[in-house]
Amino acid sequence: MSQTPFGQSPSPQQEKSTEKSSQSNDSYPSQNRVNIDFTSAQFSQSGSKLSNCPPDRGIEIAFAGRSNAGKSSAINSITENKKLARTSKTPGRTQLLNFFGLSEPGVRFVDLPGYGFAKVSLDLKAEWGKHLDDYLRNRESLACLVLIVDIRRLLTQFDKMLLEWSNNRSLPTLILLTKSDKLNYGPGKQAALQVKKELKEHDNLVDVILFSSLKKTGIKECRRSLTGLINERMQELSEENQSDIEE
Repeated sequence: MSQTPFGQSPSPQQEKSTEKSSQSNDSYPSQNRVNIDFTSAQFSQSGSKLSNCPPDRGIEIAFAGRSNAGKSSAINSITENKKLARTSKTPGRTQLLNFFGLSEPGVRFVDLPGYGFAKVSLDLKAEWGKHLDDYLRNRESLACLVLIVDIRRLLTQFDKMLLEWSNNRSLPTLILLTKSDKLNYGPGKQAALQVKKELKEHDNLVDVILFSSLKKTGIKECRRSLTGLINERMQELSEENQSDIEE
């Protein structure tokens, strides 16, 4: 059985099979679609562990990635707010689960602690890992994983373990190849194709997007994918609520 990057295997409940996401923005009736205002994101709260996070309801989009891969910069670019997620030249400064609410009620971004490179003590790394693992395994409102990958390094061991876990949980996963401005378009496109080929067995991969916070590329594509995923999850929650009412 596969494991999360930081510890235990997904719970049996999370491993149960679910219907594969359509992953298409055209799968929702246009009259029912909700346009998400990503620029409305505001800091809500931080949590060091699952027990002091916001109530577990609604829809959460979690951003994860290796420290120094550009995760905070990506969040700030998507939301057009340079001060939203804390950026630093010192890897590993994100030590808490940071929640950002959007104007659409119940929809949140979550900035997860970076992994794999942070220059901190082994004890602190273990503590981060334990609570991050707890969030990934047990957070019912988690609807999508956005994996931040430095295009110059591509998939690390931690990335691959996280992707294996998200596939086992049937969790829609979007990959942003950050710092794509460091490569010319041709090599950048080739890197994206290489990642897609490597993950051809990942049934819940939404897309692999070339992304640059500096050049502002990939933002539109990322927002489009996230809008579709949020709307899809809204539809699922609505159907679940209707089913509960009928019962």
